[in-house]
Amino acid sequence: MSRIAVLGSGAWGTAIALSLHRRNTHQVILWAHSPEAAQEIADAGENRLFLPGFPLPKEIAVTGSGEAVREAEIIVSVVPSEFLRSTMARLRPFIHPGQIVVSATKGVENKTYLRMTEVIADCLGTDAPGQPGIKLPIGAFSGPSFALEVAQGQPTAVTVAFEDPAIAARIQAEFSSETLRLYTSTDLIGVELGGALKNVIAIAAGVAAGVGLGHNSAAALMTRGIAEITRLAVACGGRRETLAGLSGVGDLVLTCTGSLSRNRTVGAELGKGRKLAEVLEGLGGKVAEGVLTTHAALGLARKQGIEMPIAEQMELILNQGKDPREAIKDLMLRPGKDEI
Repeated sequence: MSRIAVLGSGAWGTAIALSLHRRNTHQVILWAHSPEAAQEIADAGENRLFLPGFPLPKEIAVTGSGEAVREAEIIVSVVPSEFLRSTMARLRPFIHPGQIVVSATKGVENKTYLRMTEVIADCLGTDAPGQPGIKLPIGAFSGPSFALEVAQGQPTAVTVAFEDPAIAARIQAEFSSETLRLYTSTDLIGVELGGALKNVIAIAAGVAAGVGLGHNSAAALMTRGIAEITRLAVACGGRRETLAGLSGVGDLVLTCTGSLSRNRTVGAELGKGRKLAEVLEGLGGKVAEGVLTTHAALGLARKQGIEMPIAEQMELILNQGKDPREAIKDLMLRPGKDEI
């Protein structure tokens, strides 16, 4: 039996905790950002705010205490990207050598342009007063996986990536079940960037749907979207074949077409003419990672000298209020290119 702490009590963190519990071989703890949030979930017996309708078995402990992290052998981080650095700094005193960290957050940090595993490593690796740096195996868990369907126990396949294949194989063995299948990879860069950048393209797919475009447009957008993602991931050191797998094309197709996609929903509402602030407020506290990732992705792309025309138009829509129809027109009227 492994002791596993899931950091983040949103829909995805709760779904992962439920999936791990189904193995009946783990002691699972769900960590919430505050004792009040943890108590609310514990009292209700379910996560009514983010994943209602799924009772939490009494064996899953819910807590806001860092002691849950100290006792864990495996830490699964599902903290939204904008809060990851502050959360890791807060929990750092409870993290120690011998633990394994798995990041299940899909994002790129603004300003630093770091991937989520790099943010975690940065937080843990820097000496703090009375606390020397900690070096742990840190990997990523990503793929086409709506939280609701994972919670329902619908068959889902994802990729887990660590630089050390033996650690990836251990997580594969620990997390796999009859409803969750894991494939291993050593391409941490490709897996993380595929998962993060597809959210940007999903917003674009939503915009296209919101303005009333059809299947031709959606297919073109997804195909050119994966081309953008692949260019940037390869420039950063990822492998092209990774982006053709679950954490690339697989996740992109799901998020661009599925009605449960928050990023697609945001884009669709923008395409209908609603303002971003209004759309985000309507999410009820849930996070659409692509909104922040768009700016960070473009910063990373400029740093690498990579062109990302779809992402550029999404940033203009999100941050400068550009008319979605004008953005689509500008994409279509770009100078002709060779496809490869």
